[in-house]
Amino acid sequence: MDGRSPEDSRRASLGALLRRVHLAGAVSRARLAESMGLNRSTIMAMTAELAAAGLVREDLPELTGRAGRPSLLVRPASDRAYVLAFDIAVDRLVAARVALGGAVLERREAPRTRAGADLDTVVRVLAEFGRQLHRGASPGSVCVGVGASYCGMIRPGDGMVRFGPDMGWVDQAFGAELGRRLDLDLPVLVGNEAHLGALAEHQRGAGVGVRNLVYLHGDVGVGGGIIVGGELLGGDGGYGSEVGHMLVNPYDGRPCGCGSRGCLEAEVGERALLDAAGRPADRFGREAVREVVDAADRGEAAAREALRIIGDWLGIGVANVINLFNPGMVIFGGMLREVYLGSATQVRERIAANVLPVSRERAHLRISALGDDSTLVGAAELGFSRLFTDPLGTPVGSR
Repeated sequence: MDGRSPEDSRRASLGALLRRVHLAGAVSRARLAESMGLNRSTIMAMTAELAAAGLVREDLPELTGRAGRPSLLVRPASDRAYVLAFDIAVDRLVAARVALGGAVLERREAPRTRAGADLDTVVRVLAEFGRQLHRGASPGSVCVGVGASYCGMIRPGDGMVRFGPDMGWVDQAFGAELGRRLDLDLPVLVGNEAHLGALAEHQRGAGVGVRNLVYLHGDVGVGGGIIVGGELLGGDGGYGSEVGHMLVNPYDGRPCGCGSRGCLEAEVGERALLDAAGRPADRFGREAVREVVDAADRGEAAAREALRIIGDWLGIGVANVINLFNPGMVIFGGMLREVYLGSATQVRERIAANVLPVSRERAHLRISALGDDSTLVGAAELGFSRLFTDPLGTPVGSR
């Protein structure tokens, strides 16, 4: 026995069912019964409760031509519940209203200048975006959560940014301050961008159905999210999977923002690529990275050599994580999508040379299916997590 009361078990089952519908978009009662290991009468009673709460709808499927009574389809009530999702990257701020079911209903975006510890500016911009999105929601819909992705190390529970080296954030109370400015009487749940990107790709992107994967996210540096057995590997304090700070070049390495030298992110990050390609110091950002990749495609010698160098270091890092975690898939997201596509030969050569054959034969390499929105999607899923914990405890249907 797990020590839960019957009411706790019921709440957990309702949350698990609602989450499946949220991710599937539309799923039959029969499929829900099969996937959850419950009988159809139990599923019928559970979907009826969720429908009465305004969280799902049930309708007949299109004609299938099969004999017998068709199983009703259960769909998320996308017009009734939504979350506010925020993505705080080094060079941009994004906010979105995301419906139950995952559809992005409306979004806002602004550039972020690299001006150091800019907590007040970031919170001011995002809070205004959030208020606009909340005011624009349909009458009768309810904001059920707020989730945010931040490019740094986040303390679980309170949204404190413990360390964000690329922008100089140390012990910044981001979650609490954004929640205060939004004034929605909802906590702001904050997660590390690569952790949330890994969850998003696992649930909605390239890694759907893959129980063990590594997600590598490139911004200025490199972050990592690792899914083991379908669950995020968070570590003892929630700061796990920092593969960007894996030491790959200890003797002649570039300085890293963490204070060390030769970290993976120092050798394959934005500045390493731009320096290797001979770009000036005042050129930076995701567009500058894409320009180098495009130049290499056009045959520019300096750009091609830069991608060869960076790809070799990236391959060393990928070889290490494959040997360590034996994933079924490695997904490249953020800036690393373009970098990997331009240096796939070098990455694969390192894997062939340095990965154990039994692990190498199972690891598929993919780019993010969600593109630049992987971390935003992850933030939205974090925002919905409270709803799935207690679906009937949310006042859907009242404003």
